Amino acid sequence: MMTEVQPAVETPPAAPARSRRRRHRALVHGTQVAVLVVILGGWQLLVQGDQHAIVLYGLPSGILDRLKTWFAEGTAIGSLGAQIWTTLEEALIGFAIGTVLGIVCGIALGRIRFLSEVFGPFIKVLNAIPRIVLGSVFVLAFGLGLESKILLVIVLVFFGVFFNAFQGTREVDRTFIANASILGASRWQVTRQVVLPSAFSWIIASLHISFGFALIGAIVGEFLGGYAGLGVLIKNAQGTFDASGVWAAMVIMAIVALIAEWLITRLERRLLRWRPAQLSGPDL
Repeated sequence: MMTEVQPAVETPPAAPARSRRRRHRALVHGTQVAVLVVILGGWQLLVQGDQHAIVLYGLPSGILDRLKTWFAEGTAIGSLGAQIWTTLEEALIGFAIGTVLGIVCGIALGRIRFLSEVFGPFIKVLNAIPRIVLGSVFVLAFGLGLESKILLVIVLVFFGVFFNAFQGTREVDRTFIANASILGASRWQVTRQVVLPSAFSWIIASLHISFGFALIGAIVGEFLGGYAGLGVLIKNAQGTFDASGVWAAMVIMAIVALIAEWLITRLERRLLRWRPAQLSGPDL
């Protein structure tokens, strides 16, 4: 007796889904470009012709001209590349040191109750102080060089990373810790192999905001007292009522911040590949 062969169930091709995703991305990017054109075009049309408004607000065309001049001829305090590198050097060094200190202190206080009880009140008091004000103290104590800016960046970055690392350590499933201890893991092994990986999503999330704080710290430190950097460019442009110069420096800062955000996102995806994909919602 012959058995009837059932036809194979065909799976829907993936090509239509990919095509829909491409169309969606094209629509999103096209809408973003349209919004930017409307903003810049409206700015240009509303301000041009009014000399007083141009002095106060600048023009998109003037910002573009200023960027071209800076790239081609340099700035009044040196080449544009040197100013960008000065600010980046301050931000990156302070960001690295502040991140490491925040992670170490956050995990230590999260794991050791005695340290949390002793140093917790001090950290809360320091966190309540307007940290930007410390920039003036650092300039007075360490001068106009890199040190004062790096210290301000460290202070701004540290607290954001610390509180995320501390909370991430406290949120680790106690069952995992208990199972690791039962299997004979030492306290250091539990911290390294259980606590740190579990808290890593909290720590990586803090980096997105912390690098923005690093740039702010570098710029503010240069603004308070410095020889070079984007903050000095902004300060000089403000002193001469050069709105285009202020906006041009801010555009450069925005580009640097977007590149850093892209790199941190790539790092996050690589380190947290084990994490389930988000079901919905945009990547902010």
